[in-house]
Amino acid sequence: MSQHKLVVFAFWSERSEPSKQLLLTLSAISQDHPQHLVLAKVNCDLDQELAMQFGVRSLPTTMFIQNGQPVDGFAGAETDAQIRQRLQPYLPAPEELLIQQIQPLLENQQWTEAFPLLKQAQQLAPARADICKLLALCAASLGQLEQAKTLLSTVLLADQDSLYQQVQSVIELAEQAADSPEIRALEAKLAATPDDLLLKQQLAVQYQQVQRSEDALALLFSILQQDLNFGDSKKLFLDILAVLPKGDALAGTYRRKLYSLLY
Repeated sequence: MSQHKLVVFAFWSERSEPSKQLLLTLSAISQDHPQHLVLAKVNCDLDQELAMQFGVRSLPTTMFIQNGQPVDGFAGAETDAQIRQRLQPYLPAPEELLIQQIQPLLENQQWTEAFPLLKQAQQLAPARADICKLLALCAASLGQLEQAKTLLSTVLLADQDSLYQQVQSVIELAEQAADSPEIRALEAKLAATPDDLLLKQQLAVQYQQVQRSEDALALLFSILQQDLNFGDSKKLFLDILAVLPKGDALAGTYRRKLYSLLY
C-alpha cells in the first residue's frame, strides 16, 4: 500500500443498503483522484476479523489512513460534498492538480493549450505569484504583451526571481521583433493613404506574423466594416480568432464585433 497516497477504508456489507450506497459515492470520488487516493473496500461479511481490528462497531464506517496512521473517519452515511470537504486537508489543492497538467504543456511550449488552464489556476489561487508568473510567460509567448506586463506588475519584489526575469526577456524580445523595418515601412505607407484596404490587409498579416493579434484584428475589422468581402480579410480575421487561446478575452471581444456586423 502506498505510503504517499491517502487510503480510504470503506467498511460495508451486502446486508446494509446505506453502506452500499456510500461505497458508490466513495468509488466515484476515488476515481477523481487516482494519483493521490486509494479506496480499500472491506466487505465485513467476508472479513470480520479486519473490521474488528479497526474497531468497527456499525456500518457503514469509513476511515482515512495516511502514512500508516488514521487521520480521520466517520460512521454512517455522508453526502458527496461532505466527504470531499473532509478529504480537502489530505489531497492536493485544485490549482495544484491543474499545475500538474500544465507543466508538460509548458515544457513542450504548448502555450495555447496551457493558457486556459493557467487562467483557471489563477482564479482558484489569485494570491500565488508562481501561477501569475507562469500565466505571464504564457501570455508573452502568445504575443499578449500588455496582458503579460499587467500580470508582472502585480508581482512583489520578493517574488521577482529567475522566472520573472525570463518573462521580462520574452516581452523585450517580442517587442523588438514586433517592430520590424517591414512593419514600420507599411505603417508609414498606411499613414499616408489611410483608406487603402489592401495596405491594411498586408499590415495585418505582418502584425499577425509577429503575434500582434490585437493590432491585426483591429485592422482587419476596420476593413470588414467597409467591405465585408474584401480580399482574404474575413478568412484572416477568423484564422486569428481560431488560434487564440480558449477563453481569451480578445477573441471574445472580436467575435462579438464580427457578429454585430454579420447580423
